[in-house]
Amino acid sequence: MAYRLSLILIALWAGALWTTGISAYVLFDTIQDKQLAGSVAGKLFNVVTYIGLSCAFYLLIHRLLQYGTSALKQLFFWAVFLMLLLVLAGHFGIQPLLENFKTQALPADVMQSVFADRFRNWHGVASIAYVLECLLAIVLVLRAR
Repeated sequence: MAYRLSLILIALWAGALWTTGISAYVLFDTIQDKQLAGSVAGKLFNVVTYIGLSCAFYLLIHRLLQYGTSALKQLFFWAVFLMLLLVLAGHFGIQPLLENFKTQALPADVMQSVFADRFRNWHGVASIAYVLECLLAIVLVLRAR
């Protein structure tokens, strides 16, 4: 049963990552108000963060219990661990910076403020981290056994 739950969590996490990434693109492409699109996308990314945290902890613990220290020699383990680090860096490092730029820019839109360049740069870092997480999710799907 624990193995089947791990497969379900891998599918949930990978699916949530890819679906949210595609949804964010569609939101920004469809909604004229970019602040609104960003707000909705931010809420989606926040949900994926909590999915990722939950799945990562379960998958790491399950893998360690199943394989012992030999789990540390598996690509699957390190892919999950790296994904967890990316989730933590995004949630506790990058997102607070982006929110701080938005707050400091008020009442103006951050993209119309002196913080636009810094926001754009950190948003780019967040995007790269997210794409890496999505690619690592493919590793999870392929290495789930």
